[in-house]
Amino acid sequence: MRIHVNGQTQEVPGSLTVRALLDFLKLDPARVAIELDGAILKRPEWPARVLSPGARVEIVHFVGGG
Repeated sequence: MRIHVNGQTQEVPGSLTVRALLDFLKLDPARVAIELDGAILKRPEWPARVLSPGARVEIVHFVGGG
């Protein structure tokens, strides 16, 4: 199915949860925040929230530094 990740169209397997999307994209879940269709998702919601076709996902990466 097609979803939008950070403004780019992405083809992903169907019935993917937000948490599974991070695995699919090889992203460390401890280092990101997720917005789905305009709403920020709390980390405990990620394993149960299933993405639908056309979903708009924004993934913000935490970057360390000083």
